[in-house]
Amino acid sequence: MLRNPFQPSQREVMAAHPSQTIRQWLGTQGIVEFDQPTICIKNGVPLFRADWANTAIDGVVIFIALPQGGGGGGGGKNPINTVLMIAVMVVATVYGGPLGASLGFSGNLATAVGSAIIMTTGTALVSALVPLPTPNMPSFSSGGGLSQPSPTYSLQGQGNYARLAQPIPVIYGRHLVYPDLAATPYGEYRGNEQYLHQLHCIGLGEYDIEQIRIEDTPIASFEEITYQIVQPGSSVTLFNADVVTAPEVAGQEMLAGTWTGGFAINPADSEVTHIGIDILLPRGLYYANDAGGLEVRSASWKIDARAIDATGNPVGDWLTLGTESMSAATTTPQRLSFKYPVSSARYEVRATRLDIKDTSSRVGHEVRWGEARGYLAGGITFPDNVTLLAIRMRATDNLSQRSSRMINCIVTRKLPVWSANSGWSSNVSTRSIAWAFADILRASYGAKLTDARIDLAALAQLDQVWTGRGDHLDGVFDQQVTIWEALTRVARCGRAVPFLQGGIVRVVRDEYRTLPVALFSPRNIVKNSLKIQYVMPGEETADAVTVEFFSSRTWKPDEVTVSLPSLSSANPAKLRLFGCTTEAHAIREGLYLAAANRYRRRIITLRTELEGLIPTYGDLIAIAHDMPSWGVGGEIVDWDADTLIAKLSEPVSFIDGQPHVMALRRRDGGVSGPHAVIPGSDAYQVVIAELPQIPIETGLSAERTHYAFGIAEQWSLMARVIAVRPRGEQVEITCVAEHPAVHSADLTPNA
Repeated sequence: MLRNPFQPSQREVMAAHPSQTIRQWLGTQGIVEFDQPTICIKNGVPLFRADWANTAIDGVVIFIALPQGGGGGGGGKNPINTVLMIAVMVVATVYGGPLGASLGFSGNLATAVGSAIIMTTGTALVSALVPLPTPNMPSFSSGGGLSQPSPTYSLQGQGNYARLAQPIPVIYGRHLVYPDLAATPYGEYRGNEQYLHQLHCIGLGEYDIEQIRIEDTPIASFEEITYQIVQPGSSVTLFNADVVTAPEVAGQEMLAGTWTGGFAINPADSEVTHIGIDILLPRGLYYANDAGGLEVRSASWKIDARAIDATGNPVGDWLTLGTESMSAATTTPQRLSFKYPVSSARYEVRATRLDIKDTSSRVGHEVRWGEARGYLAGGITFPDNVTLLAIRMRATDNLSQRSSRMINCIVTRKLPVWSANSGWSSNVSTRSIAWAFADILRASYGAKLTDARIDLAALAQLDQVWTGRGDHLDGVFDQQVTIWEALTRVARCGRAVPFLQGGIVRVVRDEYRTLPVALFSPRNIVKNSLKIQYVMPGEETADAVTVEFFSSRTWKPDEVTVSLPSLSSANPAKLRLFGCTTEAHAIREGLYLAAANRYRRRIITLRTELEGLIPTYGDLIAIAHDMPSWGVGGEIVDWDADTLIAKLSEPVSFIDGQPHVMALRRRDGGVSGPHAVIPGSDAYQVVIAELPQIPIETGLSAERTHYAFGIAEQWSLMARVIAVRPRGEQVEITCVAEHPAVHSADLTPNA
């Protein structure tokens, strides 16, 4: 017994024997009658109170009390709305599935539809056909779970990082990216100047690199930088990228007669072919004489190396890599790099100074061991389809430690484009939603499907629609997601949704349609199977939509709030649209969602026979039924092609001054018409204005032609299919009532 739904831990547990009836169990609890309106649901089916006395408790029985209160006079809230809002919170938390089942849904659909109906009644948006962006979209502030923050979408963490064990990014369209470090950066000294070497991974696939920048400045402004774009399958030639550094070497001072080290250069099970040593003279090298000038001083040192095994045990004697010296008269710190070839193996190194350090305060004579590097044999191996960026930069006043990690690129993905005449093209720069969708399905990092498993013809058609509208996909996948989640995000950017049918991945866009693919009337709807659920708005229902997108103008998160005419923007629902980088695109999608939220609030379910398999997800169907006054449906029982008189199975009535029409069902289940009609000699006859271009069946050799009759524009309800499920020999169709205002922005020029 849960008396307070907001305190689920404060509950009572009581025993109930399965042989008891509901009324008997209530009697054992001292409940003769509830003091509040209460609904009883058993196994998802509501029960009348009259049935409580003869219904046994042998399943899941739920009592839902409708709380009372709130409001009154004096400007308080509407008490009915207060009651509904409380019920929303109670039911959505615990009883989504049973409520969905009570509305005619079953299984997972019951929970999904039931909870969605409840929550959208009192909260944000209703979008039945194209799902709203999911909560696990890439975050503009931080990463989630064990994944590291996105270097592109995370404002707090934008920069170049070594994102270990994270996915290699996949970029679609045109986007700014902060490429990950593909290898450990390292420095070398030449002419007493430091050169930093960084290898970056732009992403999987081939890219047209429009610009390389440090922060907001093009890299061409820095004369100190040279770079190489490494296309897929090519090698890094600018420098050796596979370098390891011994962390133990960190500026130790070298003294005569004392060996520093040995320190292992490379990890176990690896081999190096060269060893790099950095020597630092932090005070310069000089003697300050009595006249105030500088005299030459010299310093010398020795570097040894020895091969070791995987456990660190030596497998040979020490060998001298080099005996070096330097003479100078300068107070400028000196930095030297030496690179020694060695036989391929694992090594440890040690160093010592050969001359005695002069400790006089007038002398700069200090020698330190700055760094030890190993250049691995074989180099780094990357997948064949990865694009890399190698950068070598000279440390100057223009380049700081922070700016060296703020390298970013503006790139456009290159993808093959499909056409029915020529098949797949070579890679071309594209921002297409369609070909990004296809790439996810075909690529080795995607679903790896063959072309036969993809509805390429539909993608080609949609590509023309998206291109004409200016809808593009500019997004970065740098967090791990499922194939289906990636497809959903990409399709959602184009107001579409993917679905699997007959082993083929298809995609459907929510757009204005006029021709229904099927007609359903009482003649082919199973008796008592038609159910209508109204998703009622509440006080907290969103009246506007705030779309957050990643602007291609500033390469920062931006947002725009839109609302329908005559509505305020006091309570906007906020969502992120992955892949959207322009305000115009965001406004279009925001208006669409606002219209869907306002006008698509009727969920219809019906059952029919195998003709229910004719429509698929997103198709437009016509439903004629006299119960909700959606026209009149029936069969043509007689037809005279000469007089164009049709005799009907159901009577129809004409309203004076109103044009009337009749739609006819084709043999393939489609719809012919609607055709203009005028009254016949009685209520069972009509005269069709012109001869239909389809055969009209009235005999026994084929099923009679079905019709839907009514006032023009009201002869049936137009609905979009959102689910088709076989139920034995029947098919259950779930759909959402269509409204032309959902697409009004698309139908208005320059909207």
